[in-house]
Amino acid sequence: MLGRAVSVHTPFHPYSTLSIRNTSQSRLAMVALGMEDTSEILVEEMLLHCRSVARATKSAFTVGDLPMGSYEIAPEQALETAIRFVKEGRVQSVKLEGGKEMAPTILKITTAGIPVLGHVGLTPQRQNALGGFRVQGKTSGGALKVLEDALAVQEAGAFAVVLEAVPAEVAKLVTEKLSIPTIGIGAGNGCSGQVLVQVDMTGNFPPGRFLPKFVKQYGNVWAESLKAIETYRDEVKSRQYPAPEHTYPIAKEELEAFSSTIEKL
Repeated sequence: MLGRAVSVHTPFHPYSTLSIRNTSQSRLAMVALGMEDTSEILVEEMLLHCRSVARATKSAFTVGDLPMGSYEIAPEQALETAIRFVKEGRVQSVKLEGGKEMAPTILKITTAGIPVLGHVGLTPQRQNALGGFRVQGKTSGGALKVLEDALAVQEAGAFAVVLEAVPAEVAKLVTEKLSIPTIGIGAGNGCSGQVLVQVDMTGNFPPGRFLPKFVKQYGNVWAESLKAIETYRDEVKSRQYPAPEHTYPIAKEELEAFSSTIEKL
């Protein structure tokens, strides 16, 4: 399904939400909380940040990413978690990873009236089973699996599906076969929309951080922040800051009265 491209971002707190229109994903674990991978994050941690994002957004359609261990055991478990995300996290929908094997779970949640965003291709929560963060769909059989998974997710009632780390040509063909939108991340320009991790795209990370091939860095927030902090430190040491314009005044007569009083102490 093609049309006007959808832009999706991944904020973690109110201030990172104010400038965007869509929110999503559990990259919170790695880029905001310093975890080794997305499988570490807990439901309570995700709910905290979902609520934080929800406070700042007025019109965005928000998506809460269900953490590993909160939906795989049974569809009933997944529905209970999804309900918590809507009621406690204040999101409008949830996202979960997996294709054909997760179709019954997606159906359970959507039947209960909660919108679901699917996620196929590279599924980060399962990266250990995939041999790491590897591109999916690079063979004819692998590409067919991506399509079959996407179709199963669609049939189960998902309103859209994320295609991650899939060859662009494959993602384009999959998109054309679906009636729901695809959101690409490392899947080329033939998807219905795109998603990037906000920390990655804004360059808000220290030097040496690994960036996937598909990330385009649109700014260097880290360098600008570091420059600002260093300038602040230098101005404090040299007593340039705070300057008179950064302080609160007191009437001359009040200051004189105060000075007179403390001289008697």
